[in-house]
Amino acid sequence: MKKTMLTAEQEAVLRSIKKLLDFWQISPDELGIEESDTIVRKIEPPPPPAGPKYQHPRSGETWNGEGSQPAWIREALTKEGFTVEELRLVTPTAEQVS
Repeated sequence: MKKTMLTAEQEAVLRSIKKLLDFWQISPDELGIEESDTIVRKIEPPPPPAGPKYQHPRSGETWNGEGSQPAWIREALTKEGFTVEELRLVTPTAEQVS
């Protein structure tokens, strides 16, 4: 069985379990737990960042549309008179590419 780094809380729980096993005179084998019974979680890598969806026509600044709107997009919409459609990047469809 692999040794892994345990948190302080996990170590405390493990000590409690060992004390209970000793008190009740239960051997680890009697628990019926085999290594194959343990749950192995696969850690998925985070998804790649989304590409830009909006771009300022003059400055070239971009935003992927996630999270709060950046200051440049708020200013472009409120002070510079651009519309959301004018700032949206056009992504070619599969039909347009072929």
